[in-house]
Amino acid sequence: MRTTQPHVLIVEDEPAQREVLSYNLEAEGFRVTTAANGEDGLMMVQEDPPDVMVLDWMLPSVSGIEVCRQLKARTETRDMPIIMLSARSEEVDKVRGLEIGADDYVVKPYAVSELMARVRTQLRRVRPSTVGQVLVFEDIQLDAETHRVTRAGEMLKLGPTEFRLLATLMEKPGRVWSRENLLDRVWGRDIYVDTRTVDVHVGRLRKVLMHNGGSDPLRTVRGAGYALG
Repeated sequence: MRTTQPHVLIVEDEPAQREVLSYNLEAEGFRVTTAANGEDGLMMVQEDPPDVMVLDWMLPSVSGIEVCRQLKARTETRDMPIIMLSARSEEVDKVRGLEIGADDYVVKPYAVSELMARVRTQLRRVRPSTVGQVLVFEDIQLDAETHRVTRAGEMLKLGPTEFRLLATLMEKPGRVWSRENLLDRVWGRDIYVDTRTVDVHVGRLRKVLMHNGGSDPLRTVRGAGYALG
């Protein structure tokens, strides 16, 4: 099971469009969920927050513009990238979409390959380890493509879980991750693991990172979770 799969939520009322996008995104290794209207889209964000949302402008029940406005107004979803799809090609419509908070705007009809590239661009911003980028924090370097980690130039031996844990922490240095957040991101939402398991793996990761005498880069925040730096 690929627990580090980036998650894309497609909110689109046209079944054929949803199917084509889902097929192509899943073929690229993404985990895909879909909604057919704005109301369901908002509910799914609450239940299973995506890394990127692909959002149609014209939706039943709640419009795409209103969905975008609500999500960008909330602290917990403000930074979630939203790619707006619309048949409206006028400059004024594109400006309105971007001003309401959309991170990108794609006019229908579009090439699927172009949309895929735009999804990857947004992922590079929020989850760089999933698109093979090299992450750096102080003297720690993580190569997501070759699965190699070094500290001060020395190669470190990390198990797959510790590697995913470090990649998650390195994507957003300083952010405090709760144990539940780390379970969802590192182990996956579809399996049950006790939150104490997180403590065990953080302990293992800390031991490897300090193996050659370096300072402890991991911060334990009492009652909240863990952070890098």
